[in-house]
Amino acid sequence: MVTEQLKNSYDVVVVGGGAAGLSGALMLGRARRSVVVIDAGTPRNAPAAGVHGLLGREGMAPGELLELGRAEVRGYGGHVVTGEVDTVSRTDDGFAVTLSDGRTVSARRLLVTTGLVDELPEIPGLRDRWGHDVLHCPYCHGWEVRDQAIGVLGTGPMSVHQALLFRQWSDDITLFLHTMPSPTEDEFEQLAARGITVVKGEVASLEITDDRLTGVRLSDDTVVRREAVAVMSRMVARTDFLAGLGLRPEQHVSGLGEHIPADPTGRTEVPGVWVAGNVTDLSAQVGGAAAAGAFAAAQINADLVTEETRRAVEAYRNTFSAENEARVSELVSADRRHGM
Repeated sequence: MVTEQLKNSYDVVVVGGGAAGLSGALMLGRARRSVVVIDAGTPRNAPAAGVHGLLGREGMAPGELLELGRAEVRGYGGHVVTGEVDTVSRTDDGFAVTLSDGRTVSARRLLVTTGLVDELPEIPGLRDRWGHDVLHCPYCHGWEVRDQAIGVLGTGPMSVHQALLFRQWSDDITLFLHTMPSPTEDEFEQLAARGITVVKGEVASLEITDDRLTGVRLSDDTVVRREAVAVMSRMVARTDFLAGLGLRPEQHVSGLGEHIPADPTGRTEVPGVWVAGNVTDLSAQVGGAAAAGAFAAAQINADLVTEETRRAVEAYRNTFSAENEARVSELVSADRRHGM
């Protein structure tokens, strides 16, 4: 990835180089703001073969989409720098951003788009197949596993809902109760009505043959043939570097993980800090994250315009006051010269 030299200061530092961050930087560049994207190069969707549900870019490889975005940001004078942010601290004029390699940069405003980490159950084979035939979102991957034998790994109260959703893409769905709470009577009835098989007992591992998932092995060594497995991950925002500002993740209302709360514009409780994408919206897909990044960037620009206007008015008043005082002094001196 091409990377620019990091300057000393920018109007806005964008932390995170995914769809939200690049879209935000693009908007800021078009607003004639100096902006840099600091990208650690670890996008959440890196294991996926393609981006789905994004109009005009359906099926494009995630890496290709990001490279196009970087080029567009650079086309408007924005910088894209490879690095990982270690800490952020408050300064008189904004923020000091320190990277893990010791580099520092100052910013008047901060847009955080670092996304999240998917925490998965400790089951052999699960992490290795993540993004391939171990999935989480039917809208992201359902079409690719349509009509296949799909297993849903029960990890929490949303697993029944997940099984019912995947039933839209296949009539061969098995819900492995694993460690989830037992479904209610109503839920058992819903599962039965939709033809979803329920299997009790904990899952011990996944069966992999020739680089493909072929089954789910239970703790009693029973193997259930499956071609794909859906699992609800615990999603945690990547924001440790914000702790110095007192900005820490909170439990999401859905119970599915932790996020940074923000208002509808992306503004956080810390003045000057905005967030966009999965770092605040756990369920945002690529298109939604990109839209949120662009919207937050527009609010940041408006905030900077407000600050610059206030400073301009203060300077104008000071200049006018000084000119007025000089004029009064000149009149007084003239009166004295004429003996008045």
